[in-house]
Amino acid sequence: MSAERPPSGGDEAYWRDFLTRGDPNERRFRRLFSMLPHGPRCKLCAAPFAGAAAPVMRVIGKRPALKNQTLCNGCFVHMEKHRGGAEVDGSYLFADIRGSTALAERLPPVEFRALIDRFYATTSRAVFDHEGGVDKFVGDEIVAFFLPVTSGPRHAAHAVAAALAILRATGHADDRGPWVPVGVGVSSGRAWVGVVGDEKRIDITALGDNVNIAARLGGAAKAGEVLLTVEAAAAAQLDPDLERRSLDLKGKSMPTDVVSLTVGRVEVEAA
Repeated sequence: MSAERPPSGGDEAYWRDFLTRGDPNERRFRRLFSMLPHGPRCKLCAAPFAGAAAPVMRVIGKRPALKNQTLCNGCFVHMEKHRGGAEVDGSYLFADIRGSTALAERLPPVEFRALIDRFYATTSRAVFDHEGGVDKFVGDEIVAFFLPVTSGPRHAAHAVAAALAILRATGHADDRGPWVPVGVGVSSGRAWVGVVGDEKRIDITALGDNVNIAARLGGAAKAGEVLLTVEAAAAAQLDPDLERRSLDLKGKSMPTDVVSLTVGRVEVEAA
């Protein structure tokens, strides 16, 4: 996800309806798929590509698509048929390993690769557990979105809950400290969401200023910290008295007001 210019064309009305309303049956199936072991998974429907359930998934068309291994064939065909997108409200999460360059210097390559794989598996599990979708993995970072089609109207609460779950799962609440230091950024608001790509490869992504803000907050967060915009905090119905501060984010003409969370300071009800 990035703040690039959205592509033109496509059935905007279809995508707006799909992304904001979706299908309750799709959400139920996705919730079921997310409970089946284990990853990697389709980034949209959460169907597992490995583990005991994988053979059944393949029978119902949920094998990795040839043109995009992060999507199952069923979701890929649907996206290929309905190219385009629309501007919708959602929430966006960037979780970034702090000090990954120093870690890579200190660890043997095979151990660093194992650490990154564990980070990907742990963070994606937290995203899927909280009704989100994984956009992509970029180096030492996971990029995720929480849209009404998968997360319902309380997408911001799901995003914040996922962010805190990532910190807990990486050990930031443990007395011994984290097994990998992670900072997380979350924003909520309008973005263009839809299909991008060409005949060789297509993907679904989110583009716009709110996505870019989440990326900047993910880069600015300290190890064990979630930085979120005040809009995301309000949408998640967090305590309005939580401390705020202003940050000068790269590329932004005005300071951005944010709320800082750490594990144990707040619990989020996303039901």
